[in-house]
Amino acid sequence: MSRPRSIWKKVWCCWNAEPAGEVAVPSEAETEVSVPVGSDADIIIARQQGRALAEKAGFSGSDLTLVATAISEVARNIVEHARRGEVVLRMIHQGDKRGISIVARDEGPGIDDISLAMQDGYSSGKGLGLGLPGARRLVDEFELESSVGVGTTVRMKKWLNSHRSVAKYR
Repeated sequence: MSRPRSIWKKVWCCWNAEPAGEVAVPSEAETEVSVPVGSDADIIIARQQGRALAEKAGFSGSDLTLVATAISEVARNIVEHARRGEVVLRMIHQGDKRGISIVARDEGPGIDDISLAMQDGYSSGKGLGLGLPGARRLVDEFELESSVGVGTTVRMKKWLNSHRSVAKYR
């Protein structure tokens, strides 16, 4: 996995006024960005990339926050449970609908009991157990596929001006 394909520029974190490092910003023509995830800094980069791409797709206000937060939740799961993975962000169109697709994948330990993992409050680690169920509530479409010993893939879609939610687990 390589760094995000994009134009690089310095970004400052507003909460501590220190450089966050190199962060890619999607160019005008870009509709897809791949972010390797292996650290807390990568979670921030994925979140910023997703927010920028969602804004480019036409999202604004609270919907930008929903997209960024959903990305943070699945990227955090990669760091905590698999150590390394990637988040692929893509602008999507389906008929008259526009939106953003988020695919988070890793080759970690996988999830033994998906229905249990999707319950609020359940955590196999030190977290609060809000990551996957929280991400599911923030997007319109959510699909989780996991195999023990192989890894996990989470596919999410958020549509512009949509408030319905569909979830699938395998």
